[in-house]
Amino acid sequence: MLDDAHVGDIRGALGTIAVGDHAARTTLSAKLKTLLAIVGPGLIVMIGDNDAGAFSTYGQAGQNYGTRLLWTLLLLIPVLYVNQEMVLRLGAVTGVGHARLIMARFGRLWGTFEVIDLFLLNGLTIVTEFIGITLAASYLGVPKVVAVLFAAGVIIATAFTGSFRAFERVAMTFCAGSLLLIPLYLMTHPSGSQMMRGFTVPGLPSGAGGGGMAAVMLLVIGIVGTTVAPWQLFFQQSYVIDKRITPRFIKYEKADLWIGIAVVVLGAAALMGATAAAFAGTGAAGHFTDSAGLAHGVALYAGRVAGALFAIALLDAAIIGAFAVSLSSAYAIGDVLGMKHSLHRGVGQAKGFYALYAALIGGAATIVLIPGSPLGLITEGVQVLAGVLLPAATVFLLMLCNDKAVLGPWVNTAKTNAFTSVVIAALVTLSIVLVASVMFPAITATQIIAIVAGCAAVALTAVCWLGIQGIRRRGRSVATDGDDSDGAAHADRMMWRMPPLAELAVPKITGARRVGLIALRGYLAVAMVMVVLKVVLMAVAH
Repeated sequence: MLDDAHVGDIRGALGTIAVGDHAARTTLSAKLKTLLAIVGPGLIVMIGDNDAGAFSTYGQAGQNYGTRLLWTLLLLIPVLYVNQEMVLRLGAVTGVGHARLIMARFGRLWGTFEVIDLFLLNGLTIVTEFIGITLAASYLGVPKVVAVLFAAGVIIATAFTGSFRAFERVAMTFCAGSLLLIPLYLMTHPSGSQMMRGFTVPGLPSGAGGGGMAAVMLLVIGIVGTTVAPWQLFFQQSYVIDKRITPRFIKYEKADLWIGIAVVVLGAAALMGATAAAFAGTGAAGHFTDSAGLAHGVALYAGRVAGALFAIALLDAAIIGAFAVSLSSAYAIGDVLGMKHSLHRGVGQAKGFYALYAALIGGAATIVLIPGSPLGLITEGVQVLAGVLLPAATVFLLMLCNDKAVLGPWVNTAKTNAFTSVVIAALVTLSIVLVASVMFPAITATQIIAIVAGCAAVALTAVCWLGIQGIRRRGRSVATDGDDSDGAAHADRMMWRMPPLAELAVPKITGARRVGLIALRGYLAVAMVMVVLKVVLMAVAH
């Protein structure tokens, strides 16, 4: 336990659970009250995903390709749930943040890589949130400086209250603002049949929108990056700890997560559908500018009220995104440096934590206000970089969730491991396709299918090898242990917590695992360079 403020009553935005309350929740009323007290981490982390970058990415998909990329959202639902379920389980059971666990279990080298990636990507992401704020403000007629300074003040002041409940209540208010996308969708009235076809018929619209298959793949990976981002893993685990959620309430936190997933997918679909309807037949495909351009297009199609609604929803999304991403970084750095890092503490009790949070917000606001800043370049690149970096974050997450010293009876099931392995393979495959699309802009759908098939064959071979190794390890374990069962596996799971990190033996990273991690890191470095190159070329072209 890195901060004693992480122990005590659960004081959520919508209810309280006393630390000594061990009563069984048998009635519907009791279960509902408990859920209301727990709800927050899953909802905030998911809605924080439909941020300014998401508005740009989903809006561009709708403008350029109509509803033909809606199917990507359905594929991401199980990915969202499995990734976030693993980190909420880690948070509730271990009481230690994600960055700290990586460093403790895999060494400072790998932990440093992950935290540096997170910090740089988060810093750029927060800049995109303020870009969204300026775009929304310009559409609504609010001066840029006034909007940026006001938003930065609100974001900083909300965290600086020294009250977890106050912060969560403000954050939840902004989460409710994301529901503005529903009336926006109704006002633009997209075709129901086209929406259904977009969800149910997967395809890559290479002939539309300009830019060829490379542009389509860049956008698909951008959708992945904006919907399943690395910062979410660090945020959710630390926020669950800060909210003092223990294993007894994991099922309620899972329900909270499902609520958040439902809201984020519906919001993304509404946004894509609204822009698809607004720009259909206008000849705007391939001429995406920014979110303000989307607002103007929506206004021309559905009226000024719809345009204003789009801008207000964008402003709301940017602020909740800045809340979550800044807090993710502050939690992670506090973890690594051993600083006190809790929203239950006042500024005087956790100076470093709040100073870092404020510096991230202040730095992003300053960059946006500097004349000539490459704002378009940053917006284009952040979501795609998130999609490229996600495989490494998911690999470490998977290994942590199979570490019995860390999770004891809460380790992953075989089904979760199998699904997560498929997710990692799919994410790596997407990034390989992206690199190929950048190097060969004229790549065809047939060639992409060939690349995917090749990656699938490699992944299948790796899975078979790992399966054989796992069977051998289990055989050796049975031969060594005989009929004795691991006592922790049969202990009361709801009361089991990870022992202090200092008491855990440092695991050995085998040669094969080390080679795999180095290969993944090397590949991601190459992929990042190629993504940056592609984004720069696109920015110059525009």
